[in-house]
Amino acid sequence: MMKLSRRGFSLMALAALAACGVREPQLKRYSGPPVTQVVVYKGRRHMYLLSGNTVLKSYNFGLGFQPLGHKQFEGDGKTPEGVYFIDRFNPQSRYHLSVGISYPNERDREYAAQFNLSAGSDIMFHGRGPEGNKLARGNRDWTAGCIAVRDDEIEDIYAMLRPGVPVLIYP
Repeated sequence: MMKLSRRGFSLMALAALAACGVREPQLKRYSGPPVTQVVVYKGRRHMYLLSGNTVLKSYNFGLGFQPLGHKQFEGDGKTPEGVYFIDRFNPQSRYHLSVGISYPNERDREYAAQFNLSAGSDIMFHGRGPEGNKLARGNRDWTAGCIAVRDDEIEDIYAMLRPGVPVLIYP
């Protein structure tokens, strides 16, 4: 019978744990023209991914549960309006995948601070995931202020966007 050294046992245990670990989702790849801006029209519920003046993709979406007006405070259920930037990516989002928008900016924080309130944070483009699929059935605008698309659509958006891409959100 072969004896395992402490090192050998440790390596086998690590390999077994790695095999049981959380797996990253298989992410799509995009090799087309770069997205140079995202334009969102909240009232029309329509978003465009553009390269220069060319629309590469367009999507319908859901908004925060209080869709009218600019987000001002944490918990108000509104989606921001203005110019922001793509600033992060989350492959482990509870809403399938998510892409962060740089809300709040300095002006947003200063406005909320006048009322001793938080402007909020974590505004994203995201999919639905299981929870969102249930919520979206009853109400198109169900998020806390994010912009929600179908899971297959966020896979494309996630692949196409890069940090620093401007996001223009209109009423």
